[in-house]
Amino acid sequence: MFHPLRVTEVERLTDDSVAVTLAVPPELREAFRHTPGQHLTMRRTSAAGEEIRRTYSICSPAAGPGEDPVLRVGIRLVEGGEFSTYALKELSAGDTVEVMEPMGRFVLPPRPGHFAAVVGGSGITPVLSIASSLLAREPKARFCLIRSDRTAASTMFLDEVADLKDRYPDRFQLVTVLSREEQQTGLPSGRLDEERLTGLLPALLAVDDVDGWFLCGPFGLVQGAERALRGLGVPKSRVHQEIFHVDDGSATARRPAPGEVAAATLTATLDGRSGSWPVQDGESLLETVLRGRSDAPYACKGGVCGTCRAFLVSGEVRMDRNYALETEETDAGYVLACQSHAMTPEVELDFDR
Repeated sequence: MFHPLRVTEVERLTDDSVAVTLAVPPELREAFRHTPGQHLTMRRTSAAGEEIRRTYSICSPAAGPGEDPVLRVGIRLVEGGEFSTYALKELSAGDTVEVMEPMGRFVLPPRPGHFAAVVGGSGITPVLSIASSLLAREPKARFCLIRSDRTAASTMFLDEVADLKDRYPDRFQLVTVLSREEQQTGLPSGRLDEERLTGLLPALLAVDDVDGWFLCGPFGLVQGAERALRGLGVPKSRVHQEIFHVDDGSATARRPAPGEVAAATLTATLDGRSGSWPVQDGESLLETVLRGRSDAPYACKGGVCGTCRAFLVSGEVRMDRNYALETEETDAGYVLACQSHAMTPEVELDFDR
């Protein structure tokens, strides 16, 4: 469900990124309390009348008991991106934006332990919320942040991260790598790929002692970091990933997978109401639901954000790809409706579970 929220500030972070702060009215404060690491789905209607939805991670710390939630998201300009272009060039304080309640499972509720993150570019956004919430609310927690950016000028949230280093010198470790610019101190420039991380991580911290790893950013960085951790013997259950963008291959027509059913019927439950619709040839199950229920949850439609997660009640489906659900979720029966295609004549999904 979307709610109109007023913009209170649009702060320029770099030449191509801003932080947008939203006011939460008293009646929505409980609905908009977020767990560190969650994101918001925003929508607007373009000049051509097209509905545009995008997800942006919350960078502000989570509100504690009795505190009012503060919603601040980081937005980086994407080439050709309609919403990010609007946010950087047109959005200003006093405007209203339609926003869905916080979602996402790339989260870390504050608890004791040693945690680490490898982030690239705007991947710092959810991790900033995670680290700042953890360090402020759990005195027995430590956090190591390894971040990669192109140049110092392109680095988002420089001041906020520096503040964490100043406030928690004994519990917050910061390592910065610039891929296109040499630093006066610190690590040499260059990309953080699998080979480099395999050598770097054990030199920075006791890898086996880290209770949770959080990888966020471009697909290549996250994939390389995941492989490096796997090679270092880190259990998969300790590694959490969030990818901000993957080429959706929209220029290439999708080919049906072997065994995919050409004529199927989908039954879906959403907000306590059920309906059944025929699945048209080649469409995803999300597209099927949207033909009958325009209020079906979705954002990226690329298998990245997880907004369209649903429980597979019966039947079989095949997902084209999945960059949002953890293994535990898929094992429990959850699928991404935007990437799912019917493999049996009858399929039933439940969006309410």
